[in-house]
Amino acid sequence: MAEKNEGYVFGLDIGTRSIVGTVGYRVGADRFIVVAQESIEHTTRAVIDGQIHDIFTVSKTIQEIKNRLENRLHQPLTDVSIAAAGRVLKTKQVHVIHEFGTETRVTPEHIRSLDMLGVEKAYEEIRQDLENEDKQFFCVGYSTVKYYLNEYPMEMIELHTAQNIGVDLIATFLPEEVVDGLYSAVEDAGLHVANLTLEPIAAIQVAIPEKFRLLNIALVDVGAGTSDISIVKEGSIIAFGMIPLAGDEVTEAIAKNYLIDFETAEMVKRQCERKRSVAFHNIFDESIRVTREDIAAITDEAVSVITKSVADRIIELNGGKTVSAVFVVGGGGKHEGFTRKLAEYLHLPENRVAIRGAEVLTNVQFEQPGIQKDSTLVTPIGICMNYYEQSNNFIHATVNGQRVKLYDSGNVTVLDACMASGFSKDNLFPLRGDTLHYFVNGEAREVRGKTGEVALIKKNGKEISLNDPVKNNDSISIKPSTKGKDGHIMVGDIPECKKGITVTLMGTQVSCPCMVEAEGRQVSPLYDVRDQDHIETFDYYSVGGVFELADLEKEDKVLLNGREAGMSARVEDGDVITAKPREVIEEVEEEPETEPEDFQKQMEKDPLLQPMKPLPDWMKDIPFDTPKMGKDGQIIPGAADRSASVGQPSGAATGGVSIGASMGASMQPQVHITVNGKPVTLPSKANPIFVDVFDVYPFDLTKAGGTRLITRINGLDKDFTEPMHEGDEVDLYWEK
Repeated sequence: MAEKNEGYVFGLDIGTRSIVGTVGYRVGADRFIVVAQESIEHTTRAVIDGQIHDIFTVSKTIQEIKNRLENRLHQPLTDVSIAAAGRVLKTKQVHVIHEFGTETRVTPEHIRSLDMLGVEKAYEEIRQDLENEDKQFFCVGYSTVKYYLNEYPMEMIELHTAQNIGVDLIATFLPEEVVDGLYSAVEDAGLHVANLTLEPIAAIQVAIPEKFRLLNIALVDVGAGTSDISIVKEGSIIAFGMIPLAGDEVTEAIAKNYLIDFETAEMVKRQCERKRSVAFHNIFDESIRVTREDIAAITDEAVSVITKSVADRIIELNGGKTVSAVFVVGGGGKHEGFTRKLAEYLHLPENRVAIRGAEVLTNVQFEQPGIQKDSTLVTPIGICMNYYEQSNNFIHATVNGQRVKLYDSGNVTVLDACMASGFSKDNLFPLRGDTLHYFVNGEAREVRGKTGEVALIKKNGKEISLNDPVKNNDSISIKPSTKGKDGHIMVGDIPECKKGITVTLMGTQVSCPCMVEAEGRQVSPLYDVRDQDHIETFDYYSVGGVFELADLEKEDKVLLNGREAGMSARVEDGDVITAKPREVIEEVEEEPETEPEDFQKQMEKDPLLQPMKPLPDWMKDIPFDTPKMGKDGQIIPGAADRSASVGQPSGAATGGVSIGASMGASMQPQVHITVNGKPVTLPSKANPIFVDVFDVYPFDLTKAGGTRLITRINGLDKDFTEPMHEGDEVDLYWEK
């Protein structure tokens, strides 16, 4: 044969009933000239339901057709185009979703990988249905029905951002034994397969022109053993299907009714399609003549069963709804009442279901005399025409050192090669690292993992994408995608753990980092948070903790905001810690011993030692010592009971304080001073000191108002233990 698009094209339609060989050439874009055609019916059941069972017998028949055609053409035929029967196709519709885990912009690579997930899922479901894990299939085509973005149907998902994407997809597969059987039968006849297509695709090539494929149309090829169904929509084939009922069921109804053999019944059926009546003999050698109407009545039930099954399958393949129109090809569809009943079951007008024959072959010219254009020629012509559209064949490629066989549908991609080699879909999409889950003060938090790297794909040493085409003997290498780093965070990166406190320690500001515990154990800011860790933060320190942080030696007692405190006392932001003043022991000169005076002289000198005079009557009911209540609600020890104190003599066992003692305390001189220019009277007590100022002057030591507390007496810096004297001028404030 000449090169593609030049010279003759030889096509073989290997059917269940017969094999048809056609030779011709194309003129222009759509005109085809048939120069020779030969057809031979099988004498045995060498082909069953489109699959070759007897390779030797089929090969001999192909050889006979080849010889006849070569004699007509006076030239040898070496290459041939063939088609795999639609009835042997395995078709699955699946729905798959891929989760990104985070908002991701959808790229063509994502869409192509999503399609692969669908094809792979369909392939696995087919193998499960057949319960044969060792059975090999070739994907010969797939169509996407609908895409989903975040589970919402979308026509176009590219460039959108999504958490997940999905697809409804129909994938079609050929069993390996069907392909091998076809190739063996053809090659044993001395021919080379130049092109392999599918019978439904070949029939559509002729029956449904490209301009009509935007419509939702079903094509039904009614053969002898099966009825093959294909559906087009929006410019592409969206589904293939098959039912094991066709013309043989009609033939069997005739044979059973008239007691004739299958071959005679087949002859009667075919002749009634062209004649008004037919005569024949039954097994009792009785002469019988029947009309077209008689055969229609006898086969009505069989036709109803076939058309009902075809209609149900069409609706199923079309997503649960009927199609807009149906074209019928093949010999079985020409039987009386077939199109009418099919329209009825599909709820379509009768004119929407039609046989496609001569009217779709107007651009086909037969140079060989005696050939009548009808629906049986649609598929044979389509096989030849398909040769010009694409060079479908099986090619070989190497994927990571593994040699794979690929069905060349004209647009084989790297992704198809990956799938054929068994490369896992999980290694195409980059994976996100594990998410870190933890808790901060009881609140759940998480840190998402990083996204891994995409798969690195090279063809013949050059980096490419999954959508790149594959040619015969291409070498492909794939470095699997990777998993990203797991979620990670250190304690120091948690916002709550950055909030430390500032304490003034001995006049110096000390910054104390936030104290943090993980699972009850104190940790540093460099601690790596672990999954399910419970992190607790604290906004305070102990006095001892501040000393440790400042690397100072601890003291037994200090002043915390002016009040005495130990090392375990709680320190908060802004607190002031100062040293506790040391007690000063003043040396007192010993007075020289004097001669003891007698008691009478002492009483004369000291009025307090004189005997108490009896109280006047009006003072008897006045208690000089009343009970005092502490913060805890209990009477402070030493306070006398009111009822017991009234009328009791001095020094009584009730614990009351004598009037003399009470009066002695009240006789302490009061000290008058000024604080920040304001007159203040200190409480009556012996030897008042600076710290007593805070009992009568409002000043809040718990809140730091500056960097240093100023305590001055008469212009000189003093501490809290400095004695206070009448007329002292005190300055008390925070230095900014």
